[in-house]
Amino acid sequence: MHDTPPDTLIRGARIVDPATGHDAVGDLLVRDGVIADFGAGLGRPDGAVMIDAAEQILCPGLVDARASLGEPGYEYRETIATAAEAANAAGITTIAVLPDNIPATDDPALVRALAGAGAATGRLTIAPYGAATRGCKGEMIAEYGLLRAAGAVAFSDGARAIGPAGLMRRALSYARGFGAMIVQHPEEPSLAAGGAATAGARATLMGLPGIPACAEAMMVARDIRLAELTGGAVHFAHVSTGEALDLIRGAKRRGLAITCDTAPPYFDLNENAIGDFRTYAKLSPPLRSEADRLAVCAALADGTIDAVVSDHQPRDADDKRLPFAEAAPGGAGLATLLAITLAQVQSGGLGLIAALSLLTDRPARLFGLDAGRIARGAPADLCLFAPERPWRIEAGALPGKAQNTPFDRRPVEGVVTGTWKAGRRVHG
Repeated sequence: MHDTPPDTLIRGARIVDPATGHDAVGDLLVRDGVIADFGAGLGRPDGAVMIDAAEQILCPGLVDARASLGEPGYEYRETIATAAEAANAAGITTIAVLPDNIPATDDPALVRALAGAGAATGRLTIAPYGAATRGCKGEMIAEYGLLRAAGAVAFSDGARAIGPAGLMRRALSYARGFGAMIVQHPEEPSLAAGGAATAGARATLMGLPGIPACAEAMMVARDIRLAELTGGAVHFAHVSTGEALDLIRGAKRRGLAITCDTAPPYFDLNENAIGDFRTYAKLSPPLRSEADRLAVCAALADGTIDAVVSDHQPRDADDKRLPFAEAAPGGAGLATLLAITLAQVQSGGLGLIAALSLLTDRPARLFGLDAGRIARGAPADLCLFAPERPWRIEAGALPGKAQNTPFDRRPVEGVVTGTWKAGRRVHG
């Protein structure tokens, strides 16, 4: 059990709640782990800890809808405890965790164990994905009913695409019966096999095996059609190409149950970042052309993209200290999620409320989580940040164990000065 946190009054912050559009300077009182009140001039409650938050923004704790935490099975890359440290440093208080660990999250007991491990930290809510197929092997459908009853928020095979069309059709039909989504890694497997970079001039120049960008759109087109056939719901993860986003945009206009997310590398970097064979910039999906990056930015602005996720894929030095084609794909994304998203606000591509909505209430609503809002009586999961305070992302100096950031040496603005989980200050 964790001790009851003290009453806390956060004073003079710009309080932003994207769920309601609230945006005003005021105070916020935390009592017994929940938001007791907020607004102008709350006074000085007896015994409350006072936090001066002038010229800072107070928003809901961030909700990261896609991350791998390494545990169980890959603790040498990351653990739940080290991931919680990195998450809290970026204002993240809730994470939807991928199922492709060892063992895969294809058993109700494993769903409950992951959620319990998050609660035990006192710093983080873990919302587990259930495996879409047993062992995330793409062969047999997992037991969705039991996994859903245990708390699985959706079903996915993580970084592996559900390849066979018949299998995906069954998964969508089965998940629909439990009111759940299938979360797909949209990449046609036979086109992606053995690839290390997006096919094109950059990959050719570097002598790297290429993955055609259309491998993403092909899978998106197929699964939109299967969603239409079955009435099921598909969520496309880390979408990175304009062609795929056009298909998703069209499916939404037709009223299909299609949603998607993207991750900061796909709107902040392009394929030139892999120059000099920088394995920290080897990701899955791979970094794309500048035209695709701009298309992702446009889809953030017009609302086609439903959430921005960290897509945290921890790797240790030995995973990356290899020739580019052999290095493991993946980037550490927790500690940089807020700062890189805020860069879209600073560039004028997104408004502040829209950007924070992609990190809070929109993913929370999408996955049915009790998080991502500032409301009286709601859990006091909060993020306080100084939006214009500069810092530099440095691999080797990030919080948490994973240091494989594609943003190494990137100057950013936006420093998290305080994170609260259920009223307890866990960072700052």
